[in-house]
Amino acid sequence: MFSMPFFRRRPTRDRHAECSSAPAPREWPPAARSACRALVVGAWLCACSTGQRAPLADGGSAAAGVRADASGIRPERPPPDPQALDAATVLERGAFVRAVLSRNPSIDSARSAFRAALARIRQTGTFEDPMVEVGLAPLSVASSEVSFGYEVAVSQKLPWFGKRALESAAATAEARAARADFESVRRELALTAVTLYEKYFVSSRSLAINSQHIALMQAMRAAAVAQFASGRGSAQDALQAEAELTHMEHDAVMLATERDVTLAQMNELLHRAPERPLPPPPAELALPPAPDASGAHLQVEAIERRPDIVSAREHARAEQARSERAERDAYPDFTLSTSYNSMWDMPQHRWMVGVGLNLPLQSAGRAGAADEARAMRAQFESEVLRLSDAARTQIFVSLRQLKESLHIIELYEKRLLPVARQQIDAARVGFASFQNAFSALIDAERNLRRVELDYQLARAAYGLRRAELERALGRVPALDEKGAQR
Repeated sequence: MFSMPFFRRRPTRDRHAECSSAPAPREWPPAARSACRALVVGAWLCACSTGQRAPLADGGSAAAGVRADASGIRPERPPPDPQALDAATVLERGAFVRAVLSRNPSIDSARSAFRAALARIRQTGTFEDPMVEVGLAPLSVASSEVSFGYEVAVSQKLPWFGKRALESAAATAEARAARADFESVRRELALTAVTLYEKYFVSSRSLAINSQHIALMQAMRAAAVAQFASGRGSAQDALQAEAELTHMEHDAVMLATERDVTLAQMNELLHRAPERPLPPPPAELALPPAPDASGAHLQVEAIERRPDIVSAREHARAEQARSERAERDAYPDFTLSTSYNSMWDMPQHRWMVGVGLNLPLQSAGRAGAADEARAMRAQFESEVLRLSDAARTQIFVSLRQLKESLHIIELYEKRLLPVARQQIDAARVGFASFQNAFSALIDAERNLRRVELDYQLARAAYGLRRAELERALGRVPALDEKGAQR
């Protein structure tokens, strides 16, 4: 530190000799008391200045933008009641997603990381604590020949203009990136919840469909037995029906196991015991609405809103601020100081003010820090481009898959399901009138069961692809902006 006090002189031996003949006062002179009061006021002003924030380019405080964003990390509505899902009669898709987002530990972990980033903003862009130095002459304390000698000094380090603002800007950008990471976790978790919900719906509906076909097969077996008893049928018909019933009961066991496994995975997302029950899904799952814009508009929305792209963009801004901060280190920092020394013989020399500054001669470290920050900024900017390309591709693929799923659902509803139902009705009439064999009725039943199960799979595939499109757009799958079900 290079110090430049104003007109400071050291006492000579002759001045001390003159002071030795003077009586030792036991109280401070008025000038000393005034100087001490000035030092106390200066120290208080320096301490108050440490709490000020460096302004951003938009005129707000360094944390203003992030604190405004921080209000979005907590849901506007209270979290769902832990017993609400158990008390519900039907488990809706949106209710399950909201419950997962309010209870899953991954959300708490990401939220804590965001809060830590917010706390780091308060650690940057502040002044260092002021320094207070007090010294005294020990031999003058109990001496009756000289006055009490002491010296009091207060100093405050002031960084070069703009350094604190750049530190706050870097921390603010990192906090915004942490918030974007938190939003990414929410969207990924919501997509996982939608995937499990669709599996739960398919397994539950498959069990119900299989149960209906077991009842249908039992009726068909009874008809075969009746025909055999009347001498018009074959014993092979009843045996074939019994074998088909056995396969269907085996399928029921497999479907029940798949449903229970899915329930355990859903309870894991809800941070509950795996054996806890959940309400059944609705009998019919409403299809999510079609996209509300063209592919080009959706791609623009994704690039602007996707949390992973926002996170990379904010990291690039943080590195830009760090590179500028490293370049500012080439400018010196100042240290303002004021002191009072009672041992000067001339009262006009006892109160001193000074300024000090460091000499930034070692440039290698600063240049390395600036180069590192610029390289990291280039890395994150390249990541923004890569993620933007991936977002456009994902949206294009999701739109095509949605179109395919809608076409498949339309085929099932308008053609495959009606034809399969007509086939089994015709086979039953033909068997009752002895126009076709019992095996034709078995084949028609198998075909109807397969078509009904595939139809439910097609509807679930559409819901999952719609959720994937919402995730690609940066939205929360299955929920709108206010947290309601889409």
